[in-house]
Amino acid sequence: MFRRVAFLLLVGLLAWAYQATRPPPPKICGSPGGPPITAPRIKLRDGRYLAYKEHGVSKQVARYKIIFVHGFGSSRHDAVIATKPSAEFIEELGVHIVSLDRPGYGESDPDPKRTVKSLALDIEELADQLGFGSKFYVVGYSMGGQVIWSCLQYIPHRLAGATLYAPVVNYWWPGFPANLSTDAYNKQPPGDQWALRVAHHIPWLTYWWNSQKLFPSSSVIVGKPEIFSSQDLEILMKMQASGIQTNRPHGKQQGVYESNHRDLMIGFGSWEFDPVEIKNPFPNNEGSVHLWQGDEDRLVPVELQRFIVGKLPWIDYHELTGAGHLFAYNDGINEAMLKSMLTGEK
Repeated sequence: MFRRVAFLLLVGLLAWAYQATRPPPPKICGSPGGPPITAPRIKLRDGRYLAYKEHGVSKQVARYKIIFVHGFGSSRHDAVIATKPSAEFIEELGVHIVSLDRPGYGESDPDPKRTVKSLALDIEELADQLGFGSKFYVVGYSMGGQVIWSCLQYIPHRLAGATLYAPVVNYWWPGFPANLSTDAYNKQPPGDQWALRVAHHIPWLTYWWNSQKLFPSSSVIVGKPEIFSSQDLEILMKMQASGIQTNRPHGKQQGVYESNHRDLMIGFGSWEFDPVEIKNPFPNNEGSVHLWQGDEDRLVPVELQRFIVGKLPWIDYHELTGAGHLFAYNDGINEAMLKSMLTGEK
């Protein structure tokens, strides 16, 4: 009798564990019970839909066309390079910007088969369907900045230039010296260390780990203030006073698994290439690649960025003293970035 009861308890525990690790199905935009479709969208090669938003001057008169890639927990509405500069500046420069909802975010369909490469191909297809021409610029912020490495690897022939704003690093990229990546990893809060460890080694447990309350999970998902530098906190206070919102619920309206959690599994999983081995896409200086980083960023270790740009001397590196992860919301930063990438102004 004891063995039977023990067996039934074990079966029940395993069944509970299996159900607990399975994420709920996403609420697809436009489906019964799902969020409404309000954005323009394109249909991709595999039948998925990708939502986007246009900013700046019309593409018919634009001198420069840019695709902006948003960060973790965000959406197409958070295109800081389009919303922070004045309309007069954007018009004078002649910039047309398209921000997209990455797969699973906002109103873009989830991509359960998403890889490091697939989003670069989505960006290329977006540019083609919108008539951007043979060359265009890409800018990515934070986790979106990480996507720009994929663009440099897989679609370099389509790029006129690129900028990475505080791009998230993967501690398991093989090009990092073990002591350097380990030291940087150990500086992260314990909950973040575990969240990234789970995403890398046992990705099928990512949903449960970041949903349970027994152990510390991702500080970014929880929104703990200690992940922000002193300058970041000042910026957040100014944004709140001005009514500026980021990481709005709209970005995760289809569910956190195909947005935030998929980001963790892809961004910190095993990559098909190592960014420090990317070849210069502009050997004849016909374009430029820029990386901007705050030296007090508590989310992205500056020492790892310094190592990357040391290996890739063709990158124009802009390190901002006293800046944290939210430096893009400081006055003048986006104007300086756009001029640097588009006109070569230092």
